[in-house]
Amino acid sequence: MGIMQLMLEVLLLLCFFKLGSLAEASVDYSLSKSNCLAKCGNITFPFPFGIGHECFMDDWYEIVCKDNNSVPWLKKLDLQVLNVSLNQGSFGEDATIIVNYPITYSDVGCRRNQSRPSAPLKGSPYILSSAQNVYVAVGCNNLAMLECEDEPLFLGCKTRCAGANTSRYSACNGYDCCQTRIPSGMQAFNIDVSMADHNTGPSAAEGDCRFAFLVQQDKFHPSQTDLYALQEEGYLPVVLQWGVQNTSFPGSLGVKVNSGSRSPSVPSLCHTVSKFSNTTPFITCFCNNGYDGNPYFLGGCRDVNECENDGNLCAPHKCRNLPGTFQCVKDKRTALFIVIGVVSSCGSLVLIILAWLVYTKIKKRREAKLRQKFFKRNGGHILQQHLLSAEGNAEKGRLFSSNELDKATDYFNKDRVVGKGGHGTVYKGMLADGRIVAIKKSLAMEEADVEIFINEVLILSQINHRNVVKLLGCCLESEAPLLVYEFIANGTLYQYLNDKESPVSWAARLRIAAEIAGALFYLHSSASTPIYHRDVKSSNILLDDKHQAKIADFGTSRTVALDQTHVTTLVQGTFGYLDPEYFQSSQFTDKSDVYSFGVVLVELLTGQKPVSSTRTNEGRSLALYFMISMENNLLLDILDAPVKEQGREEDITAVARLAKRCLNLKGRKRPTMKEVLIELEGIRNSVPHESSTDQDQGNNEGANATTSAAGESDKNADVISQSDIDSLLPSDSW
Repeated sequence: MGIMQLMLEVLLLLCFFKLGSLAEASVDYSLSKSNCLAKCGNITFPFPFGIGHECFMDDWYEIVCKDNNSVPWLKKLDLQVLNVSLNQGSFGEDATIIVNYPITYSDVGCRRNQSRPSAPLKGSPYILSSAQNVYVAVGCNNLAMLECEDEPLFLGCKTRCAGANTSRYSACNGYDCCQTRIPSGMQAFNIDVSMADHNTGPSAAEGDCRFAFLVQQDKFHPSQTDLYALQEEGYLPVVLQWGVQNTSFPGSLGVKVNSGSRSPSVPSLCHTVSKFSNTTPFITCFCNNGYDGNPYFLGGCRDVNECENDGNLCAPHKCRNLPGTFQCVKDKRTALFIVIGVVSSCGSLVLIILAWLVYTKIKKRREAKLRQKFFKRNGGHILQQHLLSAEGNAEKGRLFSSNELDKATDYFNKDRVVGKGGHGTVYKGMLADGRIVAIKKSLAMEEADVEIFINEVLILSQINHRNVVKLLGCCLESEAPLLVYEFIANGTLYQYLNDKESPVSWAARLRIAAEIAGALFYLHSSASTPIYHRDVKSSNILLDDKHQAKIADFGTSRTVALDQTHVTTLVQGTFGYLDPEYFQSSQFTDKSDVYSFGVVLVELLTGQKPVSSTRTNEGRSLALYFMISMENNLLLDILDAPVKEQGREEDITAVARLAKRCLNLKGRKRPTMKEVLIELEGIRNSVPHESSTDQDQGNNEGANATTSAAGESDKNADVISQSDIDSLLPSDSW
């Protein structure tokens, strides 16, 4: 029974509010007199203004519609009306009317060549608004004075002539244009325009156009208007304040003038406006706080229902509307509603928490399954079997989680990219223990890429050499497999040689060559299983903080059995470094790595790029360019400056002959990496060591060294014809 009664009360309350709103909507709060035309064009005219007989208070407020009832005019003042507004409260905006007001001209130099008087506002309920209008003078050396007829007041401003480098009235800041405020309460004025005297700057001629005018400040944009063209317009918008002069008018409303009453029960208030002693006083009215409408009607100010305008004004209590105000009343049912609301909110919160927990659990389960899927697809099980079956491999590296590497690289932010290669992108990261690492992420994950990835991990897990980049571990839980290396700080040998601002010394080049040769000799001969790198090039040789060389990127490398002499694969490599014999036979041997090393050795000698379009056609390949130069005894012409300046001729010649032997087109006649290392170390022993403080700028002048035996071993090399070279080297289109 109690619930039914409560529901009945709620229905009755809703019906009451609905009937009240319908009754409210039926009341017509018109701002104009009944049975009178309220609009002309797009402008609505509130009483005391009106259109037609007995629709306005007196002649000062009569509006006539011209041009097919589309353009309103203030009949008695003969001024076009642009807008009308009511007073917005005693502390709000004044009641205003905006009219097209005549411009006052000088009779000198202007095309219109006439002077207009100000509009006849004396004795009217209108005054010029001092807050919304501005007085403007235009012209070169213009002295425009304004005299107020109501009071002995003078004001004005003076302009200078704009020079060639002066912005002409763009801000109306004194050059060809100036502006100032007008006094409050002004109804009539005279303007005197004359030429001002200036001792400096450009001067005006007697016949120049000078004029002055009043204008609504919001409509005055000197930077967007050709001010001299305004003389053709004749009229500009000006704001007038207005009121009523009929002193008996407030009494008819039952309101005392200047009573100061702010009681909510008083709908409208009026006060007298008189700015100057000799200005006819008039009265302006406004609706009191809490009321809205037209205060110039009896009962024209209607009560504003604050409870309808803001439904949460008294929440959680009930809002009751009162004349001019409102009241918050405690509802007996408020406590019940609060309890119901709290219980509902708590229930919703519990459901949201439960849903979030379920979603989180499902998401974690999906992520775990996805990680397992990636681990299997990336060859994780195969890799585990290989690592477990590897003999004598005490340090196999660490298996990183995808979460750990995401945090280390700021979720593989593109700002962390330090390099890109044929098989992946390298990011710089920082592990939780503070170590800086390089993380290689594969670009794609096809079946062939899985084999390459596993191959690189297996190869690097067998290598323990100071001149080979160390593998710290890998991650198989992400979509693309990840390898984690030690971070090498100083970039690649390719970048090092091509940095012309920091030339590499001869001693440093010999050391780097010997370090690369030592690492390749280790891979070919000293590793548990011989390893062919298959992509030796200067951009795959990194330099650490001491500029020691470290070979990197084993993505295309292959292991071979001890009794094997070669591996047969699809041709892979980099143009400019690729062994021509391997290119033709698809059989990669240890001598193929020797050929690539020979190109790197020539780069160290010449400082030139392995492939360059700036060289002649037969010399686009650095290897071919070097061989031709050697055959023509032009070695000194192609050497890099530090090599030529710091190295002894016999040492340079020995290294060049060694490079020539490495680049022999017949692989069997190339030296092994062991022979290369022995010869380079012999040459190094004849050269002073690099400075401990600056390994790149060591001075080798005056060094005494023994002659390398490399020259004798080169005597047995075959003489290579141009046709042999052209036929065996890869073509440019490869």
